[in-house]
Amino acid sequence: MSDRDKERQTGEFSHLDNRGEARMVDVSDKSETRRTAQAMGFVRVSPETCRLIAEKALPKGDVFTVARIAGILAAKRTGDMIPLCHPLPLTDIQVDLQLESEGVRITATASCIGRTGVEMEALTAVSVAALTIYDMAKSADKRMVIEGIHLVSKTGGKSGDFHFSEG
Repeated sequence: MSDRDKERQTGEFSHLDNRGEARMVDVSDKSETRRTAQAMGFVRVSPETCRLIAEKALPKGDVFTVARIAGILAAKRTGDMIPLCHPLPLTDIQVDLQLESEGVRITATASCIGRTGVEMEALTAVSVAALTIYDMAKSADKRMVIEGIHLVSKTGGKSGDFHFSEG
């Protein structure tokens, strides 16, 4: 019986070895499948900051362009930032920013063909894009709030599809 089978039977955590120490999960026995994940978050800003973002009038420049690029770069480097996360060969990463009346909605969608999911890449893209918005606008608004970062959906892999629902 493999270590993975023993873990499933005993309910042990897959990121712990037989001594209880953290380890990266071996995914070499898993099949490569197309995997996607979408994450979302929101940066709540003042009406004045919304106006400055819309007019590209903040001192650091075009908030959306810089935040989008930051999110893409972060997704590509997720395995370097999250200790037990596998580095993945992403086939696509999209970071979309939508200015709303109370702030900026960030949506990131990551894809790959691999042995493990891309949820962390999508979540990292949203998180770093949100932090970049904060950095770009902090001179105008120190009361910004980053909120609601969550996985919206994922497809592929043995555990199947997931779609977030309230409740």
